[in-house]
Amino acid sequence: MTPTDPTDGELDQALGRRPRAAAPAELRRRMEALVADARPARSRRLGRWLAPLGSACAAGLLVWLVIRPPVEPRGARVDMVEEAVNDHLRVVESTHPVEIESGGIHQVKPWFTGRLDFAPRVEFSGDADFPLVGGSVGYFHDRKAAVFHFRHRLHTITLLVFPADRLPWPSRGLHPLGPLAVDEQRSRGFNVLIWREGELGYALVSDVNLADLEQLAPRLNHP
Repeated sequence: MTPTDPTDGELDQALGRRPRAAAPAELRRRMEALVADARPARSRRLGRWLAPLGSACAAGLLVWLVIRPPVEPRGARVDMVEEAVNDHLRVVESTHPVEIESGGIHQVKPWFTGRLDFAPRVEFSGDADFPLVGGSVGYFHDRKAAVFHFRHRLHTITLLVFPADRLPWPSRGLHPLGPLAVDEQRSRGFNVLIWREGELGYALVSDVNLADLEQLAPRLNHP
C-alpha cells in the first residue's frame, strides 16, 4: 500500500517539533524542499481546475445577458399613461379644444404642416360611429403632438400622435389589434391605448368602453 502524502500542516508540525535526537541537516533540507515542491504542485492542480470553471461561468453569464428578457421601467411606463390622460383632460376642459374643424382627414392633416416638425400619419376620416371633430397642436411629454378629436355618442376621444424616439415603449403584455400591438391600460376611469408604428407613437384616450377604443384603433391607419 502506498503511504499517504503528508499534509502541509503535518510536515510543518514535524519540522517544528524538537525531536529528542536532532535530525541530520541533509534530511531536514530534503523535507523542506518536499514541502516547497508540494505547495506549487497543488496550486497548479487547483488552477487547472478553476480555469475551465471560470470560463464556463463567464460563458453562462454572457448567454444570460443576451437572452434574458429586457427589464421594463415600470414607473416610466405608468408615466406615459398618466401623460396621455392629462393631455385628454386638457382637451376636455378646454373652451376651444379644436383649432381646425374637420372637413375630413385630408383637410385636418395638411393643417399641421409648419406647426409640427413631423407629419402625423392618420388615414381615418371618421364615420357615423366615430366622427372626426377636428385637430389641434398639443404636447406629449417634451415634444409637440398632433391631437385629433373624435367623438363616440356623447364621449370625447383624443388621439395623440407624436415622435416615438426616447420613450420607454413596453415590449411585453401587449394586446394584438389587427396589425397593431397595443399596450392597454386604465387610469382614473379612462381607458388608454398606446402603441408605436415606425417613428411615430400613438395614444388613444377616452372614458368610452375599452371595446369601443379597440374597434377604433386599428382603423386609424388601416381603414
